[in-house]
Amino acid sequence: MSFTPAPAAPAPDTAAPPSRSPWRSLRHRSMRWWSLANFVSNAGTWMQLTVQNLLVLQITGSAAATGLSMSVQAAPALFMSLLGGTAVDRWPLKLTAAVSQALLGAIAFTTATLVALDLLDMTSLLVLAAVTGIVATVDNPACALLGNDLVPVEDVPSAIGVGALVHNAGRLAGTALAGVTVAFLGTASAYAANGVSFLFVTAVIPFLRPAPGAARHIVRAGAGRAGKTSDEGPDLSVREGLRYFARRPRLVALAAVTGVSSVFGRNYGLTLAVLVTGPLAGGAGSFGTVSTVLAVGGILGAVLGARLRRPSVRVVGTLAAAGGLLQVAAGLSPSLAVLLVLVLPMAIVESVSDTAGTAVLQTDPPPHLRGRVLGVWSSIGTAWGLGGPPALGLLMETAGARGALVVGGLLIAGSIGAGMLLRHRSTAPLAVEAKDLGAAPRPALEAAA
Repeated sequence: MSFTPAPAAPAPDTAAPPSRSPWRSLRHRSMRWWSLANFVSNAGTWMQLTVQNLLVLQITGSAAATGLSMSVQAAPALFMSLLGGTAVDRWPLKLTAAVSQALLGAIAFTTATLVALDLLDMTSLLVLAAVTGIVATVDNPACALLGNDLVPVEDVPSAIGVGALVHNAGRLAGTALAGVTVAFLGTASAYAANGVSFLFVTAVIPFLRPAPGAARHIVRAGAGRAGKTSDEGPDLSVREGLRYFARRPRLVALAAVTGVSSVFGRNYGLTLAVLVTGPLAGGAGSFGTVSTVLAVGGILGAVLGARLRRPSVRVVGTLAAAGGLLQVAAGLSPSLAVLLVLVLPMAIVESVSDTAGTAVLQTDPPPHLRGRVLGVWSSIGTAWGLGGPPALGLLMETAGARGALVVGGLLIAGSIGAGMLLRHRSTAPLAVEAKDLGAAPRPALEAAA
């Protein structure tokens, strides 16, 4: 009887290189289910959002009331996100996400019932909006971390990119379905459909399983008391989250890069609308074309961003500075055709930068601090979202649409370039000293961060 030996394992240097496919996170079964659940949830959310402003107008007849309802729902993110992130760090992640999704579903069903019975007034609508905003301060970081925990760390950029694509696809589907649903079933049906979408996500969560190599969210029994010493377990206080964020130069730098980009750029719905309808003498149809190109660029950028394996703050800053220079060129566009050529790379660069920044933000902290770091980030981002448009509007009042784009782009590129130069000068002497002492150089990725 002959015996054929098993083939020898391949040598390490002949192993297949790591995948850079933007879809590599979907190799994992739980990630596929999570992406489907998020598509359904996003479609339901956009069905509701599409009709919500119209509903407020029907109730009050006031555009100011519409803005008030949006502000009431966004306000908790400014003041309570750190508390929400702390809750995510203290409680089991899957349970937290499932409960928060179920609560959001209950709010949607309550609103649908009040609308169907014609009992919804402005007071009850504002209360429901505020409760939604409070629950979202827990739900947003819980769901973000849960999705990333389903894949290995090197696949997190892919998971974030796929999430961006799912968000855009759900937005298109939800917006399209809203008109059809409301026309045949009434306004309450949009809220009911959103409630069903939340319940679908709640039903999927218990069956999700992390892939090998994925980060694990560990809750230690008895943890969470402020002032806990290191030998008893991690400090899960709110203050510890703020302290960690403030003491991490790469997170502070990421916040600075994203902040200057958010205030002086990115608000293209405002700046490009004024540019197209003003100096370029276009109409609503022309701006619709620009908006479509922006959406296409965002999708392409999400695909490219999902190919990243080791994103860093330097990558985010370089892309943001490039976006600022493209914004300058857009502000100087002599015609709509030239603007359209520039808008596509602007959107792509912004989307890749967002994916890289989100990956850094969600993988930098240790597991017991990730929720609070996301909470700090949410508060900062909400402040930028509230303060950016007024500041940009004032700049447009002073310099016009072209001037706002040019000045804003130069401020973005100049401030980021200056920061990188200072960073290089401050680290260069350290590198020389380490070389003189015979120390090993720092890894390239760490220096890039």
